[in-house]
Amino acid sequence: MEKDKHLGLRIDSETHKKLKSLSEFEGRSINGEVLYLIRQAILQHEKEHGALK
Repeated sequence: MEKDKHLGLRIDSETHKKLKSLSEFEGRSINGEVLYLIRQAILQHEKEHGALK
């Protein structure tokens, strides 16, 4: 089984504040919200351009 990967992310204060508010509104942690948004972007891309490897 492959281990989870770590991704360091630099983010400006204003974006972090808004992401925190969004994640709280959605009932997720900031990490959970970032993963959700990334997965949504991947799904949208695959819908428009076909499956990624």
